[in-house]
Amino acid sequence: MNIEQARFNMIEQQIRPTNVTSLEVLGLLSTVKRENFFPESQKSLAFFDTSLPLVAGVSALPPKLEARIVQEVEAKSTDSVLVVGADSGYLAALLAHQARHVTVMEAQAELKELASQNIKKNGITNVDVVLGDALQNKAVASFDVIVVTGSLESIPASLQEQLNVGGRLFAFVGKMPVMTAQLITRESELFFNVKNLLETSVVRLTQAAEESSFRL
Repeated sequence: MNIEQARFNMIEQQIRPTNVTSLEVLGLLSTVKRENFFPESQKSLAFFDTSLPLVAGVSALPPKLEARIVQEVEAKSTDSVLVVGADSGYLAALLAHQARHVTVMEAQAELKELASQNIKKNGITNVDVVLGDALQNKAVASFDVIVVTGSLESIPASLQEQLNVGGRLFAFVGKMPVMTAQLITRESELFFNVKNLLETSVVRLTQAAEESSFRL
């Protein structure tokens, strides 16, 4: 398999056609080697338009969604980023090349360890992968960018409140079979602007409980 040809095909045939036009993001996809974040048995599949199984029943987002996330949140060199859900660590690595610092919060120890190892072996030094549930985190923290890698039925207010003014939050919101990728921008202390980007289907974030449909 010609790895570089496969990478070129991924960018030109999958990612560009899905409204990813940022030259910076397209360049990152060539610089940050996606295959290095998967085991040997999956390296040839790392460029396919599909979710790849990881550990603990979790699958990585497909490349076109990772690229779209990076384009939409527009992380800058001064930004502090929170990634909720580690996946393989590849998305955090992409963001780390743009941002000042990335914190990854992962609720499953096995997946936290996998992402930590991938980040370390790829020589990325401005990412911390920590074990914890960002949806239940009571610590006071603030970020310029927040990305949720699994879907949510709704976005907790506590997560939105961790955004700095001007900050952006990317999340997949809704129920199967169709969900909406949303970009939420904190315009002021009180006002949040919600932009619907695309319809897709993403596996539920592991620690996110389904909301009951029963109402009194």
